[in-house]
Amino acid sequence: MQNILLILLLQLIYVPFLTLRTIFLVKNVTLLAAMFGMLEMLIYVFGLSLVFNGDQSILAMIVYAVGFGLGIFVGAKIERKLAIGYVYTTINTQNKNEELVKLLRNEGFAVTIYVGEGRDSNRYKYEILTKRNREVELFQLVEQLEPNAFIISYEPKSFKGGFLLDRIRAKVK
Repeated sequence: MQNILLILLLQLIYVPFLTLRTIFLVKNVTLLAAMFGMLEMLIYVFGLSLVFNGDQSILAMIVYAVGFGLGIFVGAKIERKLAIGYVYTTINTQNKNEELVKLLRNEGFAVTIYVGEGRDSNRYKYEILTKRNREVELFQLVEQLEPNAFIISYEPKSFKGGFLLDRIRAKVK
């Protein structure tokens, strides 16, 4: 029974490492991805050896699979907490909201404003690039002053230049 619990525990460690390694690879953080990959393989081989060398191999296989599923859940939770990377957010409103722009800029968000032609009237589009760990905060600030705003955000794969990149470089120095 001790091996069965150990298999479950190993999967709860292994699969989040697998999740994080994949995310680090996608985000081009290769050194961390390599370190997580090495640890991941050590855990994987050890766990698999327990599954195939134990007396209760059917139960061990089931626990291994259940642990894998639970590990995916845990890995996703960890990734959301880390919120690595950036989000590009577009906010659309019916009226230009200077109070919203001022609030967002005071909170450290870089805002670019465009006017566009909607079906019935002009629309105002605010573009913001920010760290992913500030996405919820951004949505909450917009909700306070523009509860009917249409908001969409997604993760950019890469970007070059601009206000945010200059601020990131200034912090590194």
